[in-house]
Amino acid sequence: MLFSADFYPTREEAKAQLGQYLASPEEDAEDSQGVLQVLHKVDLDPENGAYLRERTEAVMDRIPDLDAKLDQVASGWKTRRMGKVELTILRLALYEMEYDSAVPVKVAVNEAVELAKKFGGKDSPSFVNGILAKFIPEEEGQP
Repeated sequence: MLFSADFYPTREEAKAQLGQYLASPEEDAEDSQGVLQVLHKVDLDPENGAYLRERTEAVMDRIPDLDAKLDQVASGWKTRRMGKVELTILRLALYEMEYDSAVPVKVAVNEAVELAKKFGGKDSPSFVNGILAKFIPEEEGQP
């Protein structure tokens, strides 16, 4: 849902879609052979669903601030030019680094790089790591 935030005209609409995503337990469709395929299935207990919604909305609310910070350090790569996968990963990691004391900075960076390996292009991990490294306080050192 965080990935889709930029595809809606307002943050309120993006949040409404998040609610719809979490409220719709299953969506299916038939494939070309007429076999029913599950396209979407949310299987979260209420506590995890509430946490996911709260966390996603918190990141969405801070997108302008996060993007401004990313724009300051990403020389030649303003957020409007970044790939949506990389931008989403950077937003989430920077949110964790700046606003979530429960997530150690190095863990946020490492998880972002792992997400970039899984969902981004071949240069995504080094791009994400390079941007996030600029936010690591000097006393913590580089990952």
